[in-house]
Amino acid sequence: MPVPVAKMLTTQPYSIALLAHRTRAARCDYARVKMTTRRLMLCAAALLATACTRVVSGTVAAEFGSTRDPSAVDVERVLLDQSRMQAITGGDEHLTVIPSMDASSPVDIDALARSAPPECRFVYADSATFGPDIEAFHKTTFQDPPHGGLISEGAAAYPDADTAQRAFAALVTTVRSCADSSAGFGLVGTWDADDRSLQTRPGDCGRDYLLKSVVLVEVTYCGFPDSVSTIVMSNIAANLPG
Repeated sequence: MPVPVAKMLTTQPYSIALLAHRTRAARCDYARVKMTTRRLMLCAAALLATACTRVVSGTVAAEFGSTRDPSAVDVERVLLDQSRMQAITGGDEHLTVIPSMDASSPVDIDALARSAPPECRFVYADSATFGPDIEAFHKTTFQDPPHGGLISEGAAAYPDADTAQRAFAALVTTVRSCADSSAGFGLVGTWDADDRSLQTRPGDCGRDYLLKSVVLVEVTYCGFPDSVSTIVMSNIAANLPG
């Protein structure tokens, strides 16, 4: 189902609407894509990579298996609720969930993913970001229209720590390849990674990832300082085992 998309956070099946300042919409330049953090819903955050409003279609990735380990991490509980996000961002009552960008399945923004180099598809596709071995997933994108801000929080749980580590390592390799491509400056910008964390900084947006135990956490944002993402990530990490 098509949905309007605008500037947002960077990281997956439906489309995402990202809102940007009207003045920026007038100056839209798709050739110089900025990473806006949906999927916030743009995958989260992938839409963050765009600074203009447009209509795109998306598809939901294949549903996870119906058999779930009762001891598995409940990703919905580890993510922060709206009041917590309002307090951290300073958006107060202006920071609200974008209804179409609150999903329990990875979202791929197909139209945008096809337009990007293969190695950069992860910016617009959760399935490329988190891989095929997810057991549980949730991602929520928030908007703060008065301040032109968008931020998303997402978490993917895997069957075991080794599988989670492989998914994270694959993501780091993907980011490195995208950074070295012709689209790297606009979609990845500066980036850094170690054995459990990854950050990309394209323009005034960002994508942060953290691996902890069997969970890979993503925070994408635009219009907020890096410190906001750091605080959101640390609060989510405190809710995770291990």
